[in-house]
Formats: sequence, structure tokens, C-alpha cells
Amino acid sequence: MLQSNYSSFHGFMLLGFSDHPNLEMILSGVVTVFYFITLVGNSAIILACHQDSRLHTPMYFFLRNLSFLDLCFTTSIVPQMLVNLWGPEKTISYAGCIIQLYVYMWLGSVECLLLAVMSYDRFTAVCKPLHYLVIMSPHLCLRMIMIVWSISLVNSVVLCTLTLNLPRCGNKLLDHFLCELPAMVQIACVDTTAVEMSVFALGIVIVLTPLTLILISYGFIGKAVVGMKSKGGQRKAMNTCGSHLSVVTIYYGAIIYMYLQPGSSASKDQGKFVTLFYTIITPSLNPLIYTLRNKDMKGALMKLVGFHQESAKGKRSWS
Repeated sequence: MLQSNYSSFHGFMLLGFSDHPNLEMILSGVVTVFYFITLVGNSAIILACHQDSRLHTPMYFFLRNLSFLDLCFTTSIVPQMLVNLWGPEKTISYAGCIIQLYVYMWLGSVECLLLAVMSYDRFTAVCKPLHYLVIMSPHLCLRMIMIVWSISLVNSVVLCTLTLNLPRCGNKLLDHFLCELPAMVQIACVDTTAVEMSVFALGIVIVLTPLTLILISYGFIGKAVVGMKSKGGQRKAMNTCGSHLSVVTIYYGAIIYMYLQPGSSASKDQGKFVTLFYTIITPSLNPLIYTLRNKDMKGALMKLVGFHQESAKGKRSWS
């Protein structure tokens, strides 16, 4: 019945959480709150890193890129999702779905690779502190960022194009709240084994290879921390590396659950909630994780708030 009702619609219907209508209004409130936290928290980190000269280091350069990435990643999903949660028609245009699919895959891949780059930065800072600024030069940092975005773009173009070329035989019902690659594969009316194998193969390159490099980096970091004689140095290394490792654990755990396991091993509802977690909740947690354990970042944020307070006082004094 739903398929026939939308037979003349040139787009897709997102079923989302329609199986749980009583849950949709609660979800819309939760998503709105976390989206607001994401916008405020990540914007604050970007501004603080820009304003405070003490944060003009490679570590905070990558953190600023991560915050910018999280802003873009969440914004590519949440507005459309809220429209569908609030409104009676849960649709997305064909062009909108295609754009969301490419952008979603692109930015998701960037985050995987960027976290690996950040682990290399932490490895260099802890294991080679005397040569840190020489090794992690501005030129190298910028080049690494460009490589990350370029590789991720290629991955997105290849996987999304393969998926979109699958015949759908008029199927327009996506059992998800966004245009995600597994949901698009599921509505194909042909054998999708080749595409699924391609997704798995590139998933190993984009997900497991960076994760392996992260684990190797933290193996060396752990060895270096244990060998430190200064308790203060150990504590500082644990604080800066602990924040990054927390983000890695949360993000990669969800990604591996979604993309590197047989599709039959998890229910669709579980997949939706896992996707909801790493696309909406995780980006809001990153600013909290990095600020609560980072003295320099907390100081920069307090300085930023104080700057705005002084500006506001200055404006009132002229009125």
C-alpha cells in the first residue's frame, strides 16, 4: 500500500522509526538537544583553537578539523531527520538522497582516517617529544589532512556509485531515517553479493587499516608512558591520549558493528539506533571528552567566554 501511494513520487520514503510512533516525538527532542550541543560544543572548540595562541599546535589543528568534520557530518543528517520526525510525510527527494549518501559516506570515511592521523600525532608527541614540532610541521599536517579528505572522497564515490547503479525495480521505501548505503543495497532487486564484497573490502581499508595503525601507535605510547620517570609527564600523556582513545573506542565500535559483520546478525532496529548513536550522539560527546580532561582547552574556552563577556560590557558602556 505504501509503495503504491508513492509510485508517482520521484524520491524515497524513509520509514525511520515509524514502527514505534510513540517513540518519534521523544527521539525528535533527544536529537534536537544533542544537535544543539554538537553545534555549540564544536563551534566553541574551533573558536577557542583559533583565538588562543597556545593552541596553535598540531594536536589542536587536528582537533579543530575533527570539530569541523563533526559539524558537517551531523548537519548533513539532522535537519532532514527532524523534518521527517515532525511531519506526517517521511520523504526525501531523489537528489537530496543522493547528495546525503555521498556526503555521509565521505565524511564518515574522513573521521576514520582522521582519528588515525591524530593517533600518529600523539605517538610523535609522546615518543619523540624533542623532535615533535620538526616532524609535525605545518606543511606535513596540511598535507595529511588533504590526503585524508581525498582518499575518503574516492571511497565515497566508488561505493556510492556502485550502490546507485543497482536496479531497484521501483522500490522507494528505505527502512532507515537517512539514505545510508546498507539501506540502499537492501532495496535492490538483483543479487548484491558483488557490491557487498566491495563494501567489505573497502571497509577493511578505510576502517580496519586505520584502526590497526591506531593500536600500533598506542602500543608504542603505552611503552613510552610506562618508561617515564616523571609522574607529571605520565599524567599529562594519559590525559591527552586518553581523550583521543575514548573517541576512537566509541566511534570505531559503532562503525565495526554496522559495516564489518554479516547483515543478518543484527536487527534493523539495532542498526538504526547504532547509526543514531555514532552520527548524532558521538559528535556531541567529542567536545566534552576533549575539554573535560584537557587543562589547556578548558582555559582557552574560559578565555573565550571572558572575551565575549568583556565585549558585551564594552558595548553596554557605549549605549
